[in-house]
Amino acid sequence: MASNFLIIGMIILTQTVVGILGNFSLLCSYIVLHFMGYRLRSTDLILKHLIVANSLVLLCKGVPHTMAVFGWKQIRSDVGCKLLFFLHRVGRGVSISSICLLSIFQVITISPWNSRWAALKVTAPKYVVLSIFLCWILQMLLNVIFPLHMTGKRSDKNITEERDFGYCSSIVTDKTDNVFYAALLLFPDILCLGLTLWAGSSMVLILYRHKQQVQHIRRTDASSGSSPESRATKSILLLGSTFVYFYILSSIFQVLLALFDQPSRFLVDMSIITAACFPTVSPFLLMSHNSSVHRLYLAWIRNAKSSTIMRKV
Repeated sequence: MASNFLIIGMIILTQTVVGILGNFSLLCSYIVLHFMGYRLRSTDLILKHLIVANSLVLLCKGVPHTMAVFGWKQIRSDVGCKLLFFLHRVGRGVSISSICLLSIFQVITISPWNSRWAALKVTAPKYVVLSIFLCWILQMLLNVIFPLHMTGKRSDKNITEERDFGYCSSIVTDKTDNVFYAALLLFPDILCLGLTLWAGSSMVLILYRHKQQVQHIRRTDASSGSSPESRATKSILLLGSTFVYFYILSSIFQVLLALFDQPSRFLVDMSIITAACFPTVSPFLLMSHNSSVHRLYLAWIRNAKSSTIMRKV
């Protein structure tokens, strides 16, 4: 059993460290691009908030649970436990909402001018900031009740029935209340997931139609690389399918946790690992397919070459 806990702890620790470094590197790339005078797209602002939300998920769940697995330190205070769970839930919700917003704004951006979205192509970027702000406020309001039933591992309160979450515990409440609150939390998640799937399929359809329309102008050249439309389609499908896959996998373990009053340690650990998968992987997917980040890397390469030439001169 000790070896199993060690393996689980190492997996969560690796996820947390790699994910935080990836999100921090991507955020620094956007900050450097901003100070270098590059004009970022409106969707890049959504990606910045996605990075912050992913970091909250990793920091507020991965770090304390890793410490609990290795026995380094327990969270004694109820306030610390409530705050960590609240920030984790808000970060998770904003991450889901950001993917949804990114998909919707992107499908508006690439839609043709003769489509029903033409009127929104000009006005949509003006509402990016407001949309992101509403996402944060909505997730805070939805999850404000969640920490009320959380307690520290060594709380002085006399509680007979607790649900162990590794580094914190939850008071077991009435089943009817649990079902009602679970439905309240799942509704915006399912709505965002549905909108993300719709927007992703719409983008693929738009790009496919565009490719079909220009086929009589552009002839396939075997020596050339894939077209921009093809690269965009692959990027959208990769990020969207990764999000949907990990979200469904994480939701399965969240439902299993809710069904048991005393979930096993393995179930708790697996729910944390699956919840951290997308925040860990997404920054590397974005860095490999984001044109803005590629511009930064090209600028660094040009500066490095210029510095080398100046030294030789």
